[in-house]
Amino acid sequence: MPSFCGSRFFWAPLYFEAAGGQQYFISCAKITIYIERGGGSLFAYAFTFLAALAVTFILTPAVKNFAVQIGAVDKPDARKVHHGLVPRLGGLAIYAGFMVSVILTVGFTYEMTGIMIGATCLVFVGIADDIVSLPAKVKLLGQILSAAVLVIFFDVNIDWIDLPYVGIIEFPLFISIPLTIFWIIGFINTVNLIDGLDGLAAGIATIASIAIALLAFQMGQWVSAAAMVAMTGACLGFLQYNFNPAKIFMGDTGSMFLGYVIAAVSVMGSMKTAAAAVLIVPLVALAVPITDTVLAIVRRRQSGVPIFSPDKNHLHHRLLAAGLSQKQVVLVMYALTAFFSAAALLVVRLNPFLGVAVILLALGVFIFWAKKLGVMREVVLPPTEKDEK
Repeated sequence: MPSFCGSRFFWAPLYFEAAGGQQYFISCAKITIYIERGGGSLFAYAFTFLAALAVTFILTPAVKNFAVQIGAVDKPDARKVHHGLVPRLGGLAIYAGFMVSVILTVGFTYEMTGIMIGATCLVFVGIADDIVSLPAKVKLLGQILSAAVLVIFFDVNIDWIDLPYVGIIEFPLFISIPLTIFWIIGFINTVNLIDGLDGLAAGIATIASIAIALLAFQMGQWVSAAAMVAMTGACLGFLQYNFNPAKIFMGDTGSMFLGYVIAAVSVMGSMKTAAAAVLIVPLVALAVPITDTVLAIVRRRQSGVPIFSPDKNHLHHRLLAAGLSQKQVVLVMYALTAFFSAAALLVVRLNPFLGVAVILLALGVFIFWAKKLGVMREVVLPPTEKDEK
């Protein structure tokens, strides 16, 4: 019997039928949503969202206390904009909320199991970094291995793409495997690099997750949609404590986890029935942080400093320098992300050339504006920061 979640065993289930003939089972032993007809439903998505939100919201204070006890706190310095000691490790609560929700509603489907295992490996890397501050190369190695687990052992990869007017282009393994690993690592570091203001990374990840969930829903890919709904709920549950003034930071544990899941879900096999769209939507939805990351790499290369060296020329830093408050900067970044997310969803329904032209025009205006703000200013690091950590 097919299910929304791939779960197959129900003990003493409660059964009811809603208006329209949609049939539901809620297992008493294992709270699993089963939908007999129509795949996903408002009820199932609401349960998925609320489960992730509730678990994250409830666990975050406990994670905060734990972070303080073990000394995993973020100290203010010349590069950071917060004042006082703020606990890190908030990503643990996001991770827990997402995992509990997905296990209860999606279950252990093959690809989702791979995503959960790979994400768990990366979370351990993030925890270590939030506690002892790992060298950049060690973090990168952890990211590569976490991505490789998913790509090699669970066959989640970009092995073909269907382009308008071109048709299907297939990639051999020696291209698809490194391409997918690069895709995942790119998203991991994109989210990681924008985690510089209270609520910024969690809010942007929320908006991007909603965009991918809507695309998945339109395509009838219920598992992918449910995963992104769970991510939305987890991020919103955490934002209650992370929005300015933040009581806790997600740390690398959270930012790397968010980037990993968004990247992985967007290239799950079930999503590749419209391969061009599933690559366009996350890329354009995250156009603001991706462009900021690319400009940061170019800026640091031109300045002769390591690309992983932190600086205060990111877009959100320049907006602060322009006189906006933290809350105002975050809301501006939310609005930009919402605009590009809506544009991405619109593009997949437009004439391909017209859609690409609209996106390129918007990106051109955005890059011009960002340069005017000073994001390409030369990076000058203090002597203690010139070497990679």
